[in-house]
Amino acid sequence: MYHHVSNCELSCCSFLLLNERVELFRKPQLARSSPFDPIKNPLFSYPNTYGEHKYAIPTLRSSCVSPVFFSDYWLVYKEIQDFCLNSSNSPSVLRYLQKKSDRFAGNFSTQKRLSYFNHSDDRADVPCGFMKEFPISGSDRFFMRSCKDVVVVSAIFGDHDKIRQPKVLGSKTLETVCFIMFIDDITLKGLQVHHLLLDETEEYKIGVWRIIRVNGKLPYGNPAMNGVIPKYLIHRLFPNAKFSIWVDAKLQLTVDPLLLIHSLIISEDADMAVSKHPYYIHTMEEAMATARWRKWADIESLKMQMETYCRNGLRPWTPEKLPYTTDVPDSALILRRHGVESNLFSCLLFNELEAFNPRDQLAFAFVRDHMNPKVKMNMFEVDVFEQIVVEYRHNLKHVLGSFTEVPKAKMARSDVSVNGSSWKCENYLLKMWGESHD
Repeated sequence: MYHHVSNCELSCCSFLLLNERVELFRKPQLARSSPFDPIKNPLFSYPNTYGEHKYAIPTLRSSCVSPVFFSDYWLVYKEIQDFCLNSSNSPSVLRYLQKKSDRFAGNFSTQKRLSYFNHSDDRADVPCGFMKEFPISGSDRFFMRSCKDVVVVSAIFGDHDKIRQPKVLGSKTLETVCFIMFIDDITLKGLQVHHLLLDETEEYKIGVWRIIRVNGKLPYGNPAMNGVIPKYLIHRLFPNAKFSIWVDAKLQLTVDPLLLIHSLIISEDADMAVSKHPYYIHTMEEAMATARWRKWADIESLKMQMETYCRNGLRPWTPEKLPYTTDVPDSALILRRHGVESNLFSCLLFNELEAFNPRDQLAFAFVRDHMNPKVKMNMFEVDVFEQIVVEYRHNLKHVLGSFTEVPKAKMARSDVSVNGSSWKCENYLLKMWGESHD
């Protein structure tokens, strides 16, 4: 049963109190069904062996501190359609450096990377990956260029996650939004084991997701690093898209992407939107947790990364950084309005990830605070994040055998020397914990 909603807007919290999430889509007061009613039929039926809904992570928050309101679906649909139709079709004024390299992003020194942070000259080229081939088929490239409005992108490399269908899509959403899932050959074999992809001659499709195979030799030996290519270079892979949503494969969307774009980007006049981290505010806190929990095995490289950022101006979060309310995001969900600011941020951040490691929270505030022009970032509350997605655990075991240790990424040249007995970031730590005597 699909209920009418009399209010023009519903918050991310209040709609959870209703029986079904379809309350987000208000019907005009007509006797018959509206063409904007949500899709009612299941998007895809998975075999029982696949278990795409196993290991959900429970949420701890039952109420919103700062609820986000969603306008009527049909009004949102029309506004986004009008925006995309009226937007210029000319290429972005952000120009990209073109050269051949043995590294996908060029392997620049620290000072060379920092030299691109001040983009005051629109004629200057910015390094932004693709200095080595990203191996996808010509037909997939053609399809990706045809995505001109909104694109929702995810990726599974190393068969670490399940493919999950978004919930409660409006009936017009599939006409406006491209849903793209990048996979590698290991993930492809896992899907074939479950008979989800059988005929290699056909266009791959699982539910709403168009499956794009990245085959052959991938740019990086680390699956996580390959995953940040579509995550942060989404504007290059989809050069004609006006808006995008990156969704980590561990997440399942539970709100229509058009509503999310409208509420978190358009209504906030933001270039990007990302959730705050549930626990950390300072970059150094995230770095410590990364080392403590061995989220990245090379502790010396973490020290070098933090030392590099400290020496070049990274500071703990203070109210002086407002309107940015934290230095650490939960980057599993990223919404973008494609433009110079968001594209520049993504390029600069990707270069830092290749230089050090794919832990994007560590470079996030350094890039955000030092780039010019500034990016308008909507960092929304954690309880909003928990109401618009369901988070699942990563695969605990490879479907074709046990995981092997993930290889470390080769680190870019550094201008700072650090060893295990000397770490020059003490002033940062003292200031962060309020113990500075300067």
